[in-house]
Amino acid sequence: MISPIQEDEPLKADGLDEAIIGQEYHDGRYVYSIERILEILMLRDDMTMEDAMEFFSFNIGGAYVGEMTPLYIWTGDTQ
Repeated sequence: MISPIQEDEPLKADGLDEAIIGQEYHDGRYVYSIERILEILMLRDDMTMEDAMEFFSFNIGGAYVGEMTPLYIWTGDTQ
């Protein structure tokens, strides 16, 4: 689910570019809106909110792939 680029470059979560809301100031890690990720999972993958939350928790938000692992934040954005 995480696309490696270079060892010192920020990593992106596959297929979730529309959920990127910025980059972290110090090291440039990508910052994702959890609400937008859940929305993408529900629309693209036809998941219920419960399924999307579980999938996010176990496969995206809970994945640590090194220092350049993306950041995931609750934004209050319900677009």
